[in-house]
Amino acid sequence: MMRLLALALTLCAFAPPAVADDFDRPPVRYRDTAPDDAVAGLGRELRAGTVALAHEKNGGYLRAVLKHLDVPVSSQVLVFSKTSLQRSLIGPKTPRAIYFNDDVAVAFCRHGDALEIVADDPNLGAVFYTLDQDPAGRAAVTRQTDRCLSCHAGSATQGFPGTLARSVSADPTGEMLLARGTKRVDASTPFADRWGGWYVTGTSGTQTHLGNAVVTPAGVPSRDGTNVTDLRPDFNAGKYLSPHSDLVALMVLEHQGEAHNRLTRANYLTRVALAEEADINAALGLPAGARADSIARRIVWACEPVVEALLFADEAPLTGVVAGTSGFAAEFAARGPFDARGRGLRQFDLKTRMFRTPLSYVVYSRHYDGLPPEAKAQVERRLWEVLTGKDRTKPFAHLSAADRLAALEIYRATKPGLPGYWGK
Repeated sequence: MMRLLALALTLCAFAPPAVADDFDRPPVRYRDTAPDDAVAGLGRELRAGTVALAHEKNGGYLRAVLKHLDVPVSSQVLVFSKTSLQRSLIGPKTPRAIYFNDDVAVAFCRHGDALEIVADDPNLGAVFYTLDQDPAGRAAVTRQTDRCLSCHAGSATQGFPGTLARSVSADPTGEMLLARGTKRVDASTPFADRWGGWYVTGTSGTQTHLGNAVVTPAGVPSRDGTNVTDLRPDFNAGKYLSPHSDLVALMVLEHQGEAHNRLTRANYLTRVALAEEADINAALGLPAGARADSIARRIVWACEPVVEALLFADEAPLTGVVAGTSGFAAEFAARGPFDARGRGLRQFDLKTRMFRTPLSYVVYSRHYDGLPPEAKAQVERRLWEVLTGKDRTKPFAHLSAADRLAALEIYRATKPGLPGYWGK
């Protein structure tokens, strides 16, 4: 308990926890807790024999897994830097493909032994799996609690299980030139710093980025990779489910990953604070649920980064129109939900910012709804304060009165179970 207490107290300064395996201790018990996510459900169905996955020559079980998990092919993005466990199979001629929906991401390497899958569990956050690609065997999902966490529960994710997107300098073989540094990418990253080591299909006008180019040891990019719409000269795109690595899909994936990471941290740290509160109350003979100011502050501090991510605080502005190539944007926006005026949080702007209404669709996720009640109440109270204009502080100064009203109305109309003060 004392180590968990030390972990929770670090949040006061938004510093990473001292050790990355504290989440294996009570109350979280990451490795010992059975997940409740879509991939765990697929694993149970495969073991029971109620689902059979078709195996294909080029993609193995990939297409069948995407269909079962409702992951659109249009979401495909391609990374050619050697930044995963199957690094020996990855390079500019054989990029790694990633497909995703709101809750699941599936990674495929050509000639790989396994699909790599991460699911956002409402209680545990990011949970990592592999699915063996051997056609002679029976398809099975295996939870990975060690290998994946070496990268996905370190300093880059503040010591909690999470996902990360990086922009790197990659040489002609896909090896990272570490001396040139790497950059974590989310919605706040300037456009010009994104997508080193990635293929990118789409147009962005005069806005440059680092995609589609390899870098010489002297640091010279092989080309200007901006405004590329055809990857066939770079590799055999016919070996993939799609010839695209959609620019808009990349932007969405980066925002979504950071939002889910912050939900995980808020979930864990709130639970740690509440567990400590229960111990203190029991030791002092106080009523269960008696709330000290210090515990209340820690819940506030745990949740505020979530609020900022959901409202796109510090989002890097666009200076011109951007567009993808795969049809992802239209497919994503069509998923809704919509209010009576046909407005939804998935509709894009792509001229000055990512979304038309700057409140994230992540509020519809099971991960968001899985926050401890104390954390969920704090986040929803803060969203209401910002969207009603009661909070006009600097992190939310980018929100116009029209932005706030639209987000308030759409959320109120499309999110069931809101507290009564939201009104109808």
